[in-house]
Amino acid sequence: MQASAVIPGSEQNAAKKDIKAFPIIFVFIMSAFIGLFNETALNVALTELMQIFNVGASTVQWLTTGYLLTMGILVPISGLLIQRFTTRQLFIAALLFSSAGALIGAIAPSFGVLMVSRIVQAIGAALLLPLLFNTILVLIPAERRGASMGLIGLVIMFAPAIGPTIAGLLIEVLSWNYIFWISLFFLIIAFIIGWFKVENVSETSKPRIDMLSILLSTLGFGGVVFGFSSAGKGVDGWSSPVVLITLAIGLASLILFTVHQLKISAPLLDLRAFKSPMFAIGALMISLAMMVMMSSMLVLPMYLVSALAFSTFSAGLILLPGSVLNGFMAPLMGKLFDKYGPKWLVLPGLILVAAALWLFTGISLGSSVGFIIAVHILMMIGFSMIMMPVSTNGLNELPPELYPHGSAIINTLQQVFGAVGTAVAVSVMNNGSESFRSKAENPNDSSILSAALTAGVQDTFLFSLIIAIVGILLAFFVKKAAVNRSH
Repeated sequence: MQASAVIPGSEQNAAKKDIKAFPIIFVFIMSAFIGLFNETALNVALTELMQIFNVGASTVQWLTTGYLLTMGILVPISGLLIQRFTTRQLFIAALLFSSAGALIGAIAPSFGVLMVSRIVQAIGAALLLPLLFNTILVLIPAERRGASMGLIGLVIMFAPAIGPTIAGLLIEVLSWNYIFWISLFFLIIAFIIGWFKVENVSETSKPRIDMLSILLSTLGFGGVVFGFSSAGKGVDGWSSPVVLITLAIGLASLILFTVHQLKISAPLLDLRAFKSPMFAIGALMISLAMMVMMSSMLVLPMYLVSALAFSTFSAGLILLPGSVLNGFMAPLMGKLFDKYGPKWLVLPGLILVAAALWLFTGISLGSSVGFIIAVHILMMIGFSMIMMPVSTNGLNELPPELYPHGSAIINTLQQVFGAVGTAVAVSVMNNGSESFRSKAENPNDSSILSAALTAGVQDTFLFSLIIAIVGILLAFFVKKAAVNRSH
């Protein structure tokens, strides 16, 4: 790729409209950060919310499951929305939904109202994230796109990771309501800046709305996300009729959705993007990385709190250095991608992740805090070298008319495989714990619970290591994508 290469037409369009990319991207990133922060921030308050609203664990988990489910349903439709509505219209709608959700959550008098606030928040996040990807693809020349995508990496990786830490501090000092008040404060600032700075960066069209595609997408992605999320939470796990039925409906609908999209002239989610080899490989690697990352974000806090008896806030502080470093490494990795391409970032990154996972398979009740922090930092550096380089490389290979679809596909896969990763992690961890207890002289002895949980966590990291090794094998096929100039 020559240094002067740009996205066909995008620079000319931007120049005609005198669009300044930085303010638009900045306000988008700020808004997306709050949206993804909200995805995990409330997790640390679930136990307290159970007591406040007098609900059980299976009910309170809907605050997380409902958020993920809404994202899983709406993100695949975002490609259609980006084509039908202007950038300003979608941005304003996303911020209004996010702000309304935060306000409703801050003053929620009952669990039902709090549940509504989470769904409204998720609608805003589902609109905003694909729009952010698409805006960068349209505004930024290909040779500088890595650095901008690195800033997105800071948001996608850093916000969910730091959410529980900040929320834990807010709960300890103030109350759970302030998780929503803080979000609302920054969303209002982002809305004010965006009202003056966000311009329309891409042309709109009126693609035909195929209701069958929307129905199959909703049943497919919604069923899979709900099924996997439920499998990791209920007592019956994978044998639950609800889990089995929703997964069956979801998988069958996805098969029908795929067949239908390949037959119609104006697909809701254009799967022809997978004909681009680097996009296909990148999408698969992102899916694997999300499984590993989300499973690690689940089992590490559980190990620290339940096995090593740290407080929730202390566990968040232990994981904070790795999360912060990961966030600030993402823009640097983006710049390195612009200069050297993906291969020499992705392969070493996966090796670092695999090494960290191998070290985590040996954690015990005697593992030091310093060891856990160091290995977590190693793993998070590795993730920063993987996610944005492979996604940017894959999107670069797509023609501009497939940018909205490519962005929607990647964001959808992150939601789906994030749910898959957490469900499988819980299942492997529970099975490992039960296996450890069954071999003990007295399986019901409470003194072995911490050791049993640790054994389950070790098994989860072993499973994640196998996934990382598959990713390493895929990394050998990654090469720098040629920018697609076709229309």
